[in-house]
Amino acid sequence: METKPDTIKISTSHKEEISATHADLYVTVKGASVVSGNEAMKKAREVSQLVDELTRFGISAENIHLQGVRVETSSGALLKSSSASYRLRVRCEALDQIAELLDIITSQKNAALERIDWKYPDEEANERGLEAALAKAKVKAEKVAASLGVKLLGVYDLIENIMDQEMSMPAYFAQTAAKTRGAGLMAEPNLGMDVQHSKMIHVNVEIWYRVSAF
Repeated sequence: METKPDTIKISTSHKEEISATHADLYVTVKGASVVSGNEAMKKAREVSQLVDELTRFGISAENIHLQGVRVETSSGALLKSSSASYRLRVRCEALDQIAELLDIITSQKNAALERIDWKYPDEEANERGLEAALAKAKVKAEKVAASLGVKLLGVYDLIENIMDQEMSMPAYFAQTAAKTRGAGLMAEPNLGMDVQHSKMIHVNVEIWYRVSAF
């Protein structure tokens, strides 16, 4: 075990809750035909229907990205009649539109929301958290040194650990919304999922300060 002579160890932490600035919605669209490349956005009927609805709602075409196409065939051979699954990423820059956006996506018979990835200002939050934890450590080290009758001479070692609490949201909304809509109860979107857009940043620091002899 490594020893650090003539040092005192100080541990501090800082927690901060931060809110998302935007979100990426990942959507799968089942199509009756196979179209590859950007042409799929216009020529794959099911995809173009969803894209048209999203752009009418106000989502910029640049924020709708085709990530991939998966061909589906029951015979094992690619036929003209083969179907496909189209994977889209839709960026929502105004988070107050999330509920309406989800309702648009799930109102499409062939579309399914797979997950939501919330996007946060991580770098700025991490820097603020580290600065706050270091400031706490300095104050604590000065108090400990004064109590022990020693002087702080500098920093021998420092370990920083940053954790955040974040999870993707499963897309249960499509099934729930379809059932509720069929019952005629869709006065408001019933998401069937937690539309959470904040998380906790937790910064821990351990600092070994060099001190004068006791």
